[in-house]
Amino acid sequence: MRPHHAPLEFGIFLPPMHKTGVNPTLALHRDLELVTHLDRLGYAEAWIGEHHSAGSELIASPEVFIAAAAERTRHIKLGTGVNSLPYHHPFILADRIVMLDHLTRGRMMFGAGPGQLTSDASMLGIDPMDQRPRMEQAFDVMMRLFRGETVSERTDWFTCDEAVLQVRPYSDFDIAVASSISPSGSKLAGRYGTGMLSIAATEPAAFQVLDYNFQVWQEEAARHGHVVDRAKWRLMGPMHIAETEDQARANCRYGLQWVFDYLSHIIPIGDPSAPPPPSDFDEFVDFANESGRMVIGTPEMAIEQLERLVEKTGGFGTYLFLGADLADFPSTLRSYELFAEQVMPHFTGQLGPVQASYDRVVGAGSKWVDATLGAQLTAIAAYEEERAARS
Repeated sequence: MRPHHAPLEFGIFLPPMHKTGVNPTLALHRDLELVTHLDRLGYAEAWIGEHHSAGSELIASPEVFIAAAAERTRHIKLGTGVNSLPYHHPFILADRIVMLDHLTRGRMMFGAGPGQLTSDASMLGIDPMDQRPRMEQAFDVMMRLFRGETVSERTDWFTCDEAVLQVRPYSDFDIAVASSISPSGSKLAGRYGTGMLSIAATEPAAFQVLDYNFQVWQEEAARHGHVVDRAKWRLMGPMHIAETEDQARANCRYGLQWVFDYLSHIIPIGDPSAPPPPSDFDEFVDFANESGRMVIGTPEMAIEQLERLVEKTGGFGTYLFLGADLADFPSTLRSYELFAEQVMPHFTGQLGPVQASYDRVVGAGSKWVDATLGAQLTAIAAYEEERAARS
């Protein structure tokens, strides 16, 4: 179990969220390019979403995307972020997850949720009130299948008749349940001993209950004979950084307000009784930064945000960027690169030894230069003595 002070890991939660009006083929290939970019930069995880409506979140099958991304990457782990369980027969989905575990040789992760877009559920004839109960039914069956059990289960929407996976998992892959404000996700994660994805961790309402949801996760785990591992707790939030705050703001004129407006039509954001966010762009960025719901700024501001999350939670495993078109694609790539250069090592402990080594050498004044020069002069004198002896 990772101690509270252990190095953080970093990744992306990629629904993805693309502005409409952009070639969807290009957008999907850019998603693959982005994951490859993150792999090269040393990010640990990428969680890929599943959506079927609304025109922004274009990945219909995280499994298909993961198969393509796995062939383009070497190290990064790839997870379903998340599979909408009420939309799938649990036996078929479990079989696909295990196949991906083999194809990726253990780089697969499985994230589960009820389905975020109720417009998806509507087209499938699923009452939104049934999504969470169905998710729990499917999740229970899948966990039993992953353990190698033979499962017989009949519900009003699927049947398993002595179902058993023909191939066992390749690895003990990570499993995580999506959690937001209500304790339903943290309760389920505790019951089955899985990890937890806090997918709106920096939204003020969700931020306030992070410690509460951790407590629920911990208590439910103990009740069912499991132990909570903070390393399996992922927190997600929006962030875009640049060399200066002015540059970050300029970059985000591209899509920040568009993304926020889109989300306001998908999920409840903020206090319904509160006044709407400012329409002026700079005032909107101030509102977003000051409320803590996101960071549009510099590496130093990113470090402050992460330290705030660590202090609130007492420690967690991985911070996930929200994969959304806050800025154009080149600026987005640079934001992740800058984060890897200046923010990531602050939390992995890599900066300290390098700086200490530098300080030891530079702080010694001319000591090492004098030693080098002395060795050179000695070598010259020795050679001249040898040369004189020969002549």
